[in-house]
Amino acid sequence: MADRSKSAHPYIPNSNPDVKKAMLDYIGVDSIEAFYSDIPKNLRVQGELNLPDPFLNEQDLVRHVVGILNKNTPQGEMLSFLGAGTYNHFVPAVVDEVINRSEFLTAYAGDPYEDHGRFQALFEYESMMAELVNMDVVNVPTYDGMQAAATSMAMAERITGRNKILVASRINPDKLSKVLNYNQMKLEFVFINEIDGQPDLAGIEKHLDSSCAAIWVETPNYLGTLCTKIQAISEIAKRNDSLLIVGTDPIVLGILESPADQGADIIHGDIQSLGIHCWFGGGHGGFIAVHDDTKFVMELPSRLFGMESTSVEGEYGFGDVAYERTSFALREEGKEWVGTAAALWGIAAGVYLALMGADGMVEVGQTIIARTRYAAKKLGTISGLKISDSALQFREFVVDSTESGKNAKELIALARKRNAEIGVPISEYELLVCVTEMNTQRDIDQLFDLMSEIVRAK
Repeated sequence: MADRSKSAHPYIPNSNPDVKKAMLDYIGVDSIEAFYSDIPKNLRVQGELNLPDPFLNEQDLVRHVVGILNKNTPQGEMLSFLGAGTYNHFVPAVVDEVINRSEFLTAYAGDPYEDHGRFQALFEYESMMAELVNMDVVNVPTYDGMQAAATSMAMAERITGRNKILVASRINPDKLSKVLNYNQMKLEFVFINEIDGQPDLAGIEKHLDSSCAAIWVETPNYLGTLCTKIQAISEIAKRNDSLLIVGTDPIVLGILESPADQGADIIHGDIQSLGIHCWFGGGHGGFIAVHDDTKFVMELPSRLFGMESTSVEGEYGFGDVAYERTSFALREEGKEWVGTAAALWGIAAGVYLALMGADGMVEVGQTIIARTRYAAKKLGTISGLKISDSALQFREFVVDSTESGKNAKELIALARKRNAEIGVPISEYELLVCVTEMNTQRDIDQLFDLMSEIVRAK
């Protein structure tokens, strides 16, 4: 390995030794090590990282990186039923066309120094999301749906002055980990087991007390089960002056009554299903929706864009609403800290919603729920497999392979040899299978044939 201490690194700015020395002299320290002197030595990497020498010309670097990327198999090139948080929904071409416009794509953190329509685009997104969720106020996207969930819990603590959250649904483990980590200093979480895929009302009543800030329900939950008890849970929460927080996926709201109409106080979720590619698991943005109530709106940490008339009659402008509550305004006194990294995905979701309209959202929801049901019934007929939950499922359901003698990882390995991804393992013998509008009846029939084959395979 070449000694890089005496030469500039081709990819790292200001790595020229003379430039580094000039900067250190200006600051008044002898070495870069001085910046890390307060970090215990046992927590720091000793010596140099074992890295290869850099490529010194662009064409070799491009060839190397492309070779790495080509090891991935794009989802469209194989039979895929993967979900568990990132979903293969159709992205209309116009969505990519709009978000790749330079005024949206290239500005720092999605925020142009002169507004070229971004404020209006996000205002339109917020308006359409509010209509879909049937809430008054929707924020500019947070980092992702997990962050939106974590922030919803933090908002409940600030609004009620209480510190306990009752978790009444099966939650995606990754989301739950984020929520617990984000709120571990202030909130206590009490977990109540579901009964037949539905929240346990008696269990909720048992743990409800004056310290309860909110009850958290997800529909669909981690396993794709739709909750039928939101109204009843809302009534329980209201009797205790607690909030009802509901997590959902907006793609389902074209066919189901919004949790807002059943008593939800805060609704959160991820917008990845609304015209955003899987992007290797990274195309996510979180939404939080609340009623037009000052005590709720002022606890939203991220930006809100509104419309206001100007001094010119008939002319309107778009800008921040209640900017003074944000960390951008409060800085170190901010209640929470957010960035604008997901704002581009808000524009993507806005384009998707505008293109789909109400009828389109109904159609895609009906398609998904019908194909989910078809796949579950079909796979349930395979000897050795069992569908774990008979409740109404949306997009995902659990297949239990205990009777087949093959565990979930064995089935996945056998399927991959046949160029297929059949689901995500959630326990030793349970597989979470995902069906979207991208999975046709022919795809599902292929999955049936494949599963029948690998279950019988020796």
